[in-house]
Amino acid sequence: MEKNDFQRIGSTSNAKAGSDFELSAKEFFRTEGINLQQNFTLRIGIEEIQKDHAFDLGSEHEKIIVECKSHKWTHPNDNVPSAKMTVWNEAMYYFLLAPIEYRKILFVLKDYSPKRKETLAEYFVRTNKHLIPKGVEIIEYDEAEKIGKRIDGPRFPVEAL
Repeated sequence: MEKNDFQRIGSTSNAKAGSDFELSAKEFFRTEGINLQQNFTLRIGIEEIQKDHAFDLGSEHEKIIVECKSHKWTHPNDNVPSAKMTVWNEAMYYFLLAPIEYRKILFVLKDYSPKRKETLAEYFVRTNKHLIPKGVEIIEYDEAEKIGKRIDGPRFPVEAL
């Protein structure tokens, strides 16, 4: 079997790593008193042109949608995972198109780079403030501690949940 240099260490596949992270996110929100369903479908679009989009997690009752991203700095040099960052920007566009009454959360894995002295989420906010729609929350999840923290965005102050 060939070695896959892009495979998440410790996981059978990148898809499995993402799926496992969605389950961790769902459990995190459950402990916060928010029950979410996976593959939550919502109609989004520009003006009258609408199409169903499946968000990773969401709730009609709670009026909340969540996109989950478990990306990490690339190894061994803590390089920016540029292709992965485009997926985060795509999530920002989906949030922009979603109904205004929904709470919008990008739930990301905490991954700190000693070389860069910041987490991947902090890097994303610092370099993409101009692409983060008003009202979008970015919550960084520490898997070891099972703690989520809102990251300072262009329109939200830092605070614990």
